[in-house]
Amino acid sequence: MQETGLNSIVPEIRQEITRRLEQLFAAEGVRPLLAVESGSRAWGFPSPDSDYDVRFIYVRARDAYLSLSKMRDVIERPIVDEIDLNGWDVRKAIGLLLKSNSVVSEWLESPIRYLPDAPIMGRFRELADAAFNPRGFAFHYANLGKSSAERWLGGGDEPAVKRYFYALRPALAIRCIRNNPSRRPPMNLQQLVEQADIGATLQKDIARLVELKAVTNEKSNTVRLPQVEQFIAHELDRANEVEARDLPHDLMERAQSLFLEMVNQ
Repeated sequence: MQETGLNSIVPEIRQEITRRLEQLFAAEGVRPLLAVESGSRAWGFPSPDSDYDVRFIYVRARDAYLSLSKMRDVIERPIVDEIDLNGWDVRKAIGLLLKSNSVVSEWLESPIRYLPDAPIMGRFRELADAAFNPRGFAFHYANLGKSSAERWLGGGDEPAVKRYFYALRPALAIRCIRNNPSRRPPMNLQQLVEQADIGATLQKDIARLVELKAVTNEKSNTVRLPQVEQFIAHELDRANEVEARDLPHDLMERAQSLFLEMVNQ
């Protein structure tokens, strides 16, 4: 995926992130399958002080999966210089994917890649498409958006500009799912806007918010935008309109086969 505009990472930061990732993988003895940006920089609305939310999927040596001892399925490092490293074992990632976990889907669609994807990740994406349950995604995004908006939506206080986005992006995702329930929604805000089929005035308000966040810190407040708030409230309440989708009967077999192939490579 090509990186453009607000999604680009300056070369010095990219090099440092790549160095830390390679150091982490060597220290942990794991093989990376994917390493991406997952936060506001990839979502398309970073602030000058936004963290670098680096997320990855990895696989251990085959024998690690044969142990009687329960294996830790997460690797994380303390945030240093705004760089946050956190990743999931492939077995955890596949398990969550089968539960229509939108986080895994978003990592797959991130416009910012820190390392080339392992070739087998193409089949992982095919599995994600097969496992996609539009109703499950819609409810996930509704819960996410409502938990962010409940403190200010409909109230008189001026929310931090990032709070708008933490409710707006889920609302746009629900609109995209309602428009096309056969396709996983994109991660990036600008792509969501393109696919959401919203009016020109609302698009301008969203663009205004992106511009504001680009020059303010994470906690800065913004003015109220009634049309944006109406859209958020409307879409977050429409998740139950999305129908569930019948999943392939052999989905678990396909997931098991892919997992074994990843472990045995």
